[in-house]
Amino acid sequence: MREVTDRFLDKVAPGPLGCWDWTAHVKPNGYGQFKIAGRPQYAHRVAYELTRGRIPRGLVIDHLCRRRHCVNPDHLEVVSHRTNIRRGISPAARRARQTHCTRGHRFNGANTYVAPNGTRHCRPCAAWRARARRQEVSCAAT
Repeated sequence: MREVTDRFLDKVAPGPLGCWDWTAHVKPNGYGQFKIAGRPQYAHRVAYELTRGRIPRGLVIDHLCRRRHCVNPDHLEVVSHRTNIRRGISPAARRARQTHCTRGHRFNGANTYVAPNGTRHCRPCAAWRARARRQEVSCAAT
């Protein structure tokens, strides 16, 4: 294991904000890659396992620094896939962090409908849209 650790550390350089930048192969998705026994592994996962132990089944590593090629174990946290996604910057993550609808109504249990796919819908806005549709239909009928 000592040989793996030494080989690993040879591919690390100091980066900004206390990051340990991976200087070897970086995949197109931005994550470093390191081979152990000829098998490619994600470098950040290897860093975590070398310093903290096994990653529990069903959990993933989140980069707290938001830099995918960072392998500093202090910047890595074991979380569920859902938590990792919600911490990100994807459109789904941004929507999940929203506290109000686009018209300013607060998302809470009383005025929020959660669809089977997990998306949230504002009940006051849905009622407003329904009234507007009914009014359009009644105006078109006359």
